[in-house]
Amino acid sequence: MCRIAGIIGFPDHHSGKLTRLMNESMVHGGPDDQGIYHDESNLVCLGNRRLSLLDLSPNGHQPMVSKNGKYVITYNGEVYNFKEISAQLNLPDDYLQSGTDTEIILHAFQKWGEAAFAKFNGMFAIAIYDTEKKELILVRDPSGIKPLYYSFDSRGLIFASEVKAFTATNLNFESNPDWKILLLAHGHIPEPHTTYKSVKMLPRGSFLKYSFSSKKTVIKPFYSYTFSNNITEQENAVIKIRETLTDGIKRQLLADAPVGVFLSGGIDSGIIASVASRHSSHSLKTLSVVFDEQNYSERKYQELLVKKINSDHTYFTLTERDFNDALPNIFRGMDQPSSDGMNTWFIASCAKRVGLKAVLSGIGADELLGGYPSFHRMNTINWLKKIPNGLLELSENLGNDRLSKLAFLSNDDDLGAYLFIRGFFAKKAIVEITETSLLEVNQVLENQHYGSKLDFLKGGNKASYLEMFLYMQNQLLKDTDTMSMQHGIEVRVPFLDKEFVETVLSIDPGLKFKGKMPKHLLIEAFKDILPEEIWNRPKMGFNFPYQVWFKRNDMALKLLGHRNLKIKNLAQMYLDNKLQWSRLYAVILTEEWQSC
Repeated sequence: MCRIAGIIGFPDHHSGKLTRLMNESMVHGGPDDQGIYHDESNLVCLGNRRLSLLDLSPNGHQPMVSKNGKYVITYNGEVYNFKEISAQLNLPDDYLQSGTDTEIILHAFQKWGEAAFAKFNGMFAIAIYDTEKKELILVRDPSGIKPLYYSFDSRGLIFASEVKAFTATNLNFESNPDWKILLLAHGHIPEPHTTYKSVKMLPRGSFLKYSFSSKKTVIKPFYSYTFSNNITEQENAVIKIRETLTDGIKRQLLADAPVGVFLSGGIDSGIIASVASRHSSHSLKTLSVVFDEQNYSERKYQELLVKKINSDHTYFTLTERDFNDALPNIFRGMDQPSSDGMNTWFIASCAKRVGLKAVLSGIGADELLGGYPSFHRMNTINWLKKIPNGLLELSENLGNDRLSKLAFLSNDDDLGAYLFIRGFFAKKAIVEITETSLLEVNQVLENQHYGSKLDFLKGGNKASYLEMFLYMQNQLLKDTDTMSMQHGIEVRVPFLDKEFVETVLSIDPGLKFKGKMPKHLLIEAFKDILPEEIWNRPKMGFNFPYQVWFKRNDMALKLLGHRNLKIKNLAQMYLDNKLQWSRLYAVILTEEWQSC
């Protein structure tokens, strides 16, 4: 796990210095080592900040040059099946110079070219410089777990793991005038957009190729997940889920540095910890965050799991004072404005305190297997979409915060369904907060058009797509990466193991989402190793007491005197428990982001 950056094509007296500045701005994500590769004659400069998890020796130093000198790589992530790929390469025993997956990626690319990328099972953002063809290739994993941003113009190409690395160059990137509207609609800035007009996120499962001679880029997909109905029998589905998830967890325990599991007390982290404890070479380290506020504490469920798997467990009590002390650092630690990520900040901080370098997380289970209410709402949404658009748009005038989002269903595409389910503010509210026009808000949202590509998906599978590739990818994964790497902690996500995702997406939705119990196939697959008290209870969610704590924070209280009447009213609604804290936080970000 690392942070990467690079500048190609810019005047040589700038590129080396600027790449070093980009590296330095991301030191938190790579505290163990740093490196710069500089090809002055071809105006290429690649940077790397390293968080060492495989081969902790200097042999894992990056950027890494291939043995034949043809390729140079700077890489962020983990390719968990690198040993299997190494076996396919059939290299001589004494040929490898390190025990890293980085070196295997280089050899795989040398043998198979771009076809190598589809063979990788992991999370990765890769940059490879071909010194002979004079090309640079940027690659991002199929689930979009690892971030990779780029900016391209007539001068050349710049890329980095964080948007703030672009800021460090002082190259005057133009602000994106739409980011506040996007943030208020979604609670985050969805891909490929950022706060800068020319800085974009590389699409998941794609590679970008930049030619030095033509100074042109081309983006091509190398892998994408597809839904099917191939698995139709429950027994087969349960067996496949158990086998592929167990294999995925075992793969993601691989490291030469300490790896642990965060225990929330729920099904997903409980399964990961239970399986990991059986396959860990030492006593598994687990950790939990607990609170004095009993309404938010899941300690009794955490204790059940700890006792069953006999892990080396640490409890961390998070207080309101801890929250207030950390909030300025959390605010500064964001790479892009987002209403989420605080939970990961505290988890990663705790993981670092117990000496871990990586933590396994349960992200992905709800999105794949139906853990959210949205999976049961799709039929209702389809019925509501039959209401004439004019009536749907009038819902914004009803004075009801929840009903006002019905107006999103007047959209012709599936973005409207997503915003109805997960949107933060309706269009009229966004107009009032940003003091802009309804025409401008509509134009910004229409530019996110998703077209008809989801028309073939029905019910639960459509909800799964929206939750995976809009909510999870744009918010959960991005914020988790940003906040964990602020502490130099890698978060691994076994539920997004490539083989497991392929398995789940091939299960008939009528089987996958049947019954009243969410994620019933996952429970069937692992209920023999998971205490019944964990899986046979209402879903609580991963909640911290921010709704209570934020009320006494100056960030929220000062909005009561805001000159904008809508913002002032929203602050009062929050204090009256009529608005969720994260929505008010999104408003604060539109006010404060430029100064952070």
